[in-house]
Amino acid sequence: MLTTAKQNLPGLLVCLIIAMSTSFLSENYGGPQLLYALLLGLSLHFLYLNEAVKPGIDFCAKTILRLGVAFLGIRITFADISAIGINTGFMVIMAVAATVCLGFLLAKFLKLSPDFGLIAGGSVGICGASAALAVASVLPKSKENEQFTLLVVVGVTVLSTIAMVTYPFALQMLNIGDLSAGIFIGATIHDVAQVVAAGMLFGSEAGDVATVVKLFRVALLLPVVLVISIFFGTQRATNQLGWGSLRLIPTFLLGFVALSIVASMEILPTSITHQIGGISRWMLVIAIAAAGLKTNFQELAKLGWQPVFMLIVETLFIAILGLIFIMYGA
Repeated sequence: MLTTAKQNLPGLLVCLIIAMSTSFLSENYGGPQLLYALLLGLSLHFLYLNEAVKPGIDFCAKTILRLGVAFLGIRITFADISAIGINTGFMVIMAVAATVCLGFLLAKFLKLSPDFGLIAGGSVGICGASAALAVASVLPKSKENEQFTLLVVVGVTVLSTIAMVTYPFALQMLNIGDLSAGIFIGATIHDVAQVVAAGMLFGSEAGDVATVVKLFRVALLLPVVLVISIFFGTQRATNQLGWGSLRLIPTFLLGFVALSIVASMEILPTSITHQIGGISRWMLVIAIAAAGLKTNFQELAKLGWQPVFMLIVETLFIAILGLIFIMYGA
C-alpha cells in the first residue's frame, strides 16, 4: 500500500495543483472551475507522458472520480429523483437501447464484426470507456476486439470532451431551460466527469439533475451487459447466462445511492452535508484535470474512418433523441 501511495503521489500532486489553480482563476476572474480544470489539463498533456506522474493521474481519473461522484449523492434526495419523472426514465431507457441497436446495425452496414457495433453502441449509450470495457469483457476474446476496444476508449473520451464544451453553448442558443438542459446533458454525454462539468455550467440544480440522469444510464449497464453476454457473449452456450458480468457494475453507484438515502432521511447535520458536498466538488475538479491530462486529440487521427464514423453517428443519434425529448416530450 505504501509503495502504491508513493507511485501515485507525483501525479496526484500535479492534479491537485491544477485544481488549486482553477480555484484561484474561478474566484478572481469568474467562470466555471471544472472547465478551467479541463482546459489546463489539456494544455499540460505532455506531463502524462512522464512515467513518474502517469500512475497518479490515472488514479485521479478513475478512483478519485468515482469517489467524487459517490460523495455527490449526499446532495441528491429521492425527491430530486422523483422530480425527473417517469417520462425521462423511459426516454433514457429507449435512448440507450436504440443506440446499442444502432451500433450493431452500423457494424453490419460497414461490414465490421457485430462485436464492434456492440462495444461502440454500449460505450456511447451508457457510460463511455467503462461501458466499452464491460461489454468487451463478455464478448469473445480476440486481438481485433481488444484493438477496437482501445480505439473506442480513446474516441469516446475525445467526443465526450467535445460534447462537454459544445453542448452548453448549443443549449443556450436554443433557449433551453436549466432543468431541461440538465436532462439533455445527463442523457447524451458519455463520461460522468464531463456530464457533471457541463451540467454545473447551468447551475447546481441542473448539475444535480444531469448527474442523476447520467447515473441512471450507468445503472443500465447491468441489464445491457447481461443481455449481450447471454445472446452474443462467450457464455451464451452455458448455463451461467453471463451472471459473472455483475462484477463489472461500477461500485461507486452503490455509494451514490447510499449517500442519497442518508440525505433523504436527513440524519446528518447540514454542516456535515455541505462539507461532504465540498469534498465531492474538489474530487471532481481533480478528476476532470486528470481527464484533460490524459486526452490527446492527435490520437483521434489514428482511429481510422470507420470507428470514428460509428462513434460520431451514434453520438449525434443519442443527442437528437435527447433534444427531441426535451423540446417536445418533457
